Amino acid sequence: MHFNCEPFDKLTPHTLFLIMKGRVDVFVVEQKCPYPELDDVDTSETTQHIYTLDNMQLMSYARCYEKNGQYSAIGRVLVSEHHRGKGIASKLVEQAIACCKTHWPERDIVIGAQTYLLDFYKSFGFKCTGDAYLEDGIPHQDMVLKINNG
Repeated sequence: MHFNCEPFDKLTPHTLFLIMKGRVDVFVVEQKCPYPELDDVDTSETTQHIYTLDNMQLMSYARCYEKNGQYSAIGRVLVSEHHRGKGIASKLVEQAIACCKTHWPERDIVIGAQTYLLDFYKSFGFKCTGDAYLEDGIPHQDMVLKINNG
């Protein structure tokens, strides 16, 4: 399986469409959350889009970006419905962590995890911070992966 990691301006129109469709299919339709799925983070020149394709269909996707001067972030993590249960999510998160470490090596990594996935993210070393909260009607928890323990 090959993971691609590209900034917005390197995505082909077809790949961009597959990513947008995949995100809307999962985060808006499947999770029944009508909200503006696409945002300015997508087009930032520093955001990296990580994805895998199979027969020109999106298998998995995540985006890595600069959250602020202290943190990088991983978001919009998804595996398409037909590819779930095959270990792709773990490989995707490993790639996303590696991407953040490459592009922002001095920054801890944050995520806003859906609470049913807390144990999954803890398996990579993420730790919960703050209190759980609702985002678009779905329980979430902020988590951080410390890169520099000093």
